[in-house]
Amino acid sequence: MIPPRPAPGRLKAPADQGRRRFLTTVALGGATIVGATSLGAVDADAAFTAPLEPLDPAVARSAFVEGRIQRIDGSVLDIAGSHGDRARVRLTNATSVWKAGVATAEEIEAGDGLYARGVPMPDGTVAADAVWVNIVNLYATVRGIEQDRLHLTHGAHRIVGHLSPATTSASYARTAPTSDLSRLRVGDGAQVLGAWRPADGAVDIVRVSVGPPPGRVR
Repeated sequence: MIPPRPAPGRLKAPADQGRRRFLTTVALGGATIVGATSLGAVDADAAFTAPLEPLDPAVARSAFVEGRIQRIDGSVLDIAGSHGDRARVRLTNATSVWKAGVATAEEIEAGDGLYARGVPMPDGTVAADAVWVNIVNLYATVRGIEQDRLHLTHGAHRIVGHLSPATTSASYARTAPTSDLSRLRVGDGAQVLGAWRPADGAVDIVRVSVGPPPGRVR
């Protein structure tokens, strides 16, 4: 598995990378979660943004859970992190789901990787306003290009990245994403956002952004 970022299983807020921020709030009495779709937040970028502080001081700051789904018990997902920790994520009728695009709770399966944002509840669960299933965010090198796939290397790992004319976009030198993938070249370094396929370890590519890694100027 290519693990999501940051380290699975930890409850933490990711560093603000200057992208869109989203507010998570909860009415503690009724445990009513504001779904991420109402805030426009179900996309790959939203998984790595830092949340704003809640407007209501009685509401806890958003928590983040990452790991592998071990078991699904009704609306509760049992998550195992890579450091041996455990967490339980509760889905509600307002939870927004991303799985290479907007999805439903029924598409979540045991064995999937999961990244969830939500609110800690008194019973120890995290009530999720948004979950991202099998999300991948990695810097890789393009080693081969075919009509429907890219061959990538990430460190010592070789990865097959599947392309879809309907959903895959490319960004060149920080320009706006485009469906034109013809400018990709073997040897390009690129940030890859997509969804991991547990069955074979491949990745469905949502966006490939050609350029140096974040923080490095070419």
